[in-house]
Amino acid sequence: MTSPDDDSAPAASSSASSASSDAETETFSDRIYRSPSGIAGGVLLLGLSSWLGIDAMVRGEGRTPWLALAGLFFAVPVVIAFTVRPAVYAGQDRLLVRNPFRTITLPWASVEGLRAGYTSEVLAGGSTYQLWAIPVSLRQRKRAARQQARAASEDPFGAASTHVAAGRPDEDRRASSDAAIGDLRELAELNAEREGAQGAPEVRWAFEVIAPTLAGAVLLGVMLAIG
Repeated sequence: MTSPDDDSAPAASSSASSASSDAETETFSDRIYRSPSGIAGGVLLLGLSSWLGIDAMVRGEGRTPWLALAGLFFAVPVVIAFTVRPAVYAGQDRLLVRNPFRTITLPWASVEGLRAGYTSEVLAGGSTYQLWAIPVSLRQRKRAARQQARAASEDPFGAASTHVAAGRPDEDRRASSDAAIGDLRELAELNAEREGAQGAPEVRWAFEVIAPTLAGAVLLGVMLAIG
C-alpha cells in the first residue's frame, strides 16, 4: 500500500529537478572582451604620469606644482577612458559596448553585423559602433594567416579546419580579434530570436568620464592662460 508521503516524494523531487534545470538555463555568465595590452599600457602610463606629477608638485617651484596638478586632472581621466575603461560584454539578450566616452547597449535582434577590418565594429540600427576593447593587430593576423596556410598545405584533402590546430581543439589559429568577432557573430545568430533580445540600440554618454576630463582641460587651460 502506498502512503500519501510516498506519492509526494517523487513529485517534490521532480519539481526540484525542474527548478534546478530552469535555473541552470537562465544562469548565464557574460563573455567579457578586453584588451590586456591596452590595460597594461594604461597602468604604466598612469604610474608614470603620477610619479612625474607628484614629483613636480613636491619639488616644483612657483606655478609648477599647480600646472602639474592641472595636468594630472586632465591626463588621468583620458588615460583611463582609452585604456582601462573599454570593454565588451556579451550576454544572452544583449551586447554591451563600453567605449571611452559612450556606453552602447545593443539587443541581439538589433545587431546587423560584426566585422574586423582595420578596427573591430558592430553595425546596429543603421549606425556603426567601434569596439575599442577588441583592437585589430595586423601583425597577429598575418601570423595567423601563415599558420592557416601551413595547415592547409599539410592537409591537402581539407579534412581538418585550418582555424583549429590538429590534436589541439582548444587552440584557435585565428587572430584574437577575428576569433572574438567570430564568437560574437555566433552569439548574435543564436540569440537574435530570444524574447529578451528584442529592442533598439541605446547610447549613453559616459559623463562620469567626460566631466572630470573637461574639468581638467579647463583647469589646465586657465593655468596656462594666466601664466
